[in-house]
Amino acid sequence: MQNAPVSIPKVLILCTGNSCRSQMAEELLRSAAAGRMEVFSAGSKSAGYVHPKAIEVMKENGHDISSFESEHLEKYLNAGIDTVITVCDNAQESCPVFPGSVKTYHWAFEDPAHATGTDDEVLAEFRRIRDQISLVFGAFAAGFIQGTEK
Repeated sequence: MQNAPVSIPKVLILCTGNSCRSQMAEELLRSAAAGRMEVFSAGSKSAGYVHPKAIEVMKENGHDISSFESEHLEKYLNAGIDTVITVCDNAQESCPVFPGSVKTYHWAFEDPAHATGTDDEVLAEFRRIRDQISLVFGAFAAGFIQGTEK
């Protein structure tokens, strides 16, 4: 008798513009989860582009998000999402109800797109947020993997 195939959970990371934080989180979670979950990102008011500085700081750590697209969350309303993670307060407030039994998490990060100062200072803010996101989503992936290996 064969075991039923195990479905891979689908995780959607939401932000307002889907141009910085959610894009970085999508790539970092996808990498940390190592194929154990499908990861997507979207915005409640999609900006239509991925911020160049987000692309730059991710590339510094070996992650290429230059081909990512900024998408609207409506694309995922009927996509069988299992988990929704909001990474900004605005997205949490405007998050729609997804059909089915969806787990939700909210981890707010400051928006590096609002950073001011010299180019180096702005890049430092993007790096700081990238590193915070990496810690949180790395821990989330590790907990998920540990829970599935029992």
